[in-house]
Order: sequence, then C-alpha cells, then structure tokens
Amino acid sequence: MELFATAEQMGHEQVVFFHHKESGLKAIVAIHNTVLGPALGGLRMWPYESEDEALTDVLRLSRGMTYKAAVSGLNLGGGKSVIIGDPKKDKSEAFFRALGKFIDSLGGRYITAEDVNTTVNDMEYIFAETDNVVGVPEVHGGGGDPSPLTAYGTIRGIQACLNRKYGHTDLSKASYAVQGAGNVGIHIIRTLREAGAKVTVCDMNEKRLEECREMGCEIVDLDAIYDVDCDVYVPCALGATVNDDTIPRLKCDIVAGSANNQLAEERHGTELEKRGMIYAPDYAINAGGLMNVAIELQGYNKDRAYRQVKGIYDIIEKIFEIADRDSIPSWQAADRLAEERIEAMSHVKLPHVEQRSKRASGRRPKA
Repeated sequence: MELFATAEQMGHEQVVFFHHKESGLKAIVAIHNTVLGPALGGLRMWPYESEDEALTDVLRLSRGMTYKAAVSGLNLGGGKSVIIGDPKKDKSEAFFRALGKFIDSLGGRYITAEDVNTTVNDMEYIFAETDNVVGVPEVHGGGGDPSPLTAYGTIRGIQACLNRKYGHTDLSKASYAVQGAGNVGIHIIRTLREAGAKVTVCDMNEKRLEECREMGCEIVDLDAIYDVDCDVYVPCALGATVNDDTIPRLKCDIVAGSANNQLAEERHGTELEKRGMIYAPDYAINAGGLMNVAIELQGYNKDRAYRQVKGIYDIIEKIFEIADRDSIPSWQAADRLAEERIEAMSHVKLPHVEQRSKRASGRRPKA
C-alpha cells in the first residue's frame, strides 16, 4: 500500500505504528479527522495475515468513526486502532500497558475503547497508563455494558422509520424479523415483545433462541430470516446481509437494525429505496454505544446517556429530511449530514482555554 497516497485520498491526518519488542505488541493507530474533537474509536485485535491487511482495516474503520461521531452530534473525531495478533495467545498485562503508554504519547488526539476481541479487562490495563480510554469498568467511573443503550437507540431509530412509512411510532403495530439475538439483539427483541409486537428471530445460539421462545417469538433457520413476511427487517448480527442475493427475498418495508456495515455495497442502499423500502443508515441508528462511552469523558451519568441516545430518533428524521431535500438515498444523506457538520465546524475558531485536570471529572483515580 502507498500509505501517503491512501491517507491523502481517504483524508487521514495521522497514522502511527507502535512496536514493543518485549511484549510482542504490534499495533496501528489511525486518526482520520479531529475537526470536531479528539478521535475516538475502538481497539480491534485480529490475526491479520499481513500488515497491509491490518492497515487497510484500520484506515477504513477510522474513517467510518468520523462519520458516526459527526452524525451523532458528538464533539469527537474519528479514529481506530488495531493489534496484529492472536487474541487467544498473545494477550498479557504488559502487552496492553505498553499500548496504553503509546496511546498516552499521542497527547489526547486519540481515545480508545473496546472492540472486536478486546474486553473491559483489557481496557483496564490501558487505563493504568493513560486517561485516553473509555469503556472502562464501572468501578473506575465507566458506563458498563453499552448493549442496552445501543439497543435503545436502535428502537428509537425504528420508531423514526415507522413514522416515515406509516405515520405512527407504535412498535406494536408492526411485525419484525430480527437477525441475531446477541447482546444487543436480545434487548431489542425484549423491547418489541414487551410492546406486544410479532417478532421472528434467528440465531446460532440455542440458549438465546430458547429465551426468545419463552418471550413468544417465532424461530426460523438462519437463512430463512430473509424470507419472513414482516414490516421491519432488523439485522443485529453479521454485516453485509443486505446484498444482491438477499434484497430480492426481503418482504419488508423497512430495514433498520444494530449491525455494522449492513450494506454489502453502498449501491444496495440505493436498491432498497428503488424497491420502496426505507433504510436507516447503520452507523446512525446504532450510535447509542458510542454516545454511551463518550459520556465517560465528562463523568458518566446513565440518565444523561439515555437522554442523548433518545435523540437518535431526531437524527434519523434529519437524515430523511436531507434525503428528501437533495433527492438522494438515505445512506448518502447520512454521509452528507456528517460532512456538512464537519465542514461547518471547520470554520469555527474557538478561543484557547486552559486544559482541565488530566483525569476527567467523575473518573476515579487508578489504584
């Protein structure tokens, strides 16, 4: 990969490679954009086959975080970090504390959090070396499991879609096909069933499926979820489930779920709308988890987190307004909303203020 050419094309400000010989750490941090604030994005650990593969992943993911933070109305930019390694064999306290020192050396331009194959415990080791980490345990002032907030935000986004399509926000008046009953999906399913809605579910985890049966859900095989006659298809598991093969099979009016990267390609979002379906852009509707961890930077408060996540309804409505204004599909309207906010704020010159104390209010000192 021609790194400088790629970074210029994608708009990255900074890409940093970290290596710690003693612990075996090999990590890359990509800072995409800091116009709105310091770059925030999770730490992914994966046995990448090559450094090029790792670099491609971190550049793509960090750019996505810029758009997610901007659409969410957060005063944060976009970044991401990846570790090249086997999460089953390579983890150690020294490993993550070394990374914490490296992240601290960036002077607050990048804030990390847990992601694929990293945990709250891993974040605690990083927290021992830097304040520039969120998603820490509750004992340190963290917000705990973000899944309920991600699910709540998804429900609010679904309600915005119901209002656009049917003119109401009553969950009970629609039927749902939920793909995935994981940590987020199970909360969504429970909320829908408590509202009295008809819910069909698929998942690989039989224990979770039994829980869904007890709630009164209908269970179907993994591949059969695309053929369910419903009002709303709710992808909450794998990405790229909206593709050339599945779109002709979908029997719904709305696609709105918590999964990341739901569209196999951007053109599939356009195809949904050509078929008369409403699509809630994934990085907007599933932003509740990001909003939740971001609040840790001011001192975590659950009531404030829920108030902010409640606003995802308004964000989805704003995306639809831009789609109507510019005659573009919703996936493109979400990008435009993010780009317009970044462009507007890039011209705002704030006065210099004295930096606050190193540890954010509400976060407890390390032992």
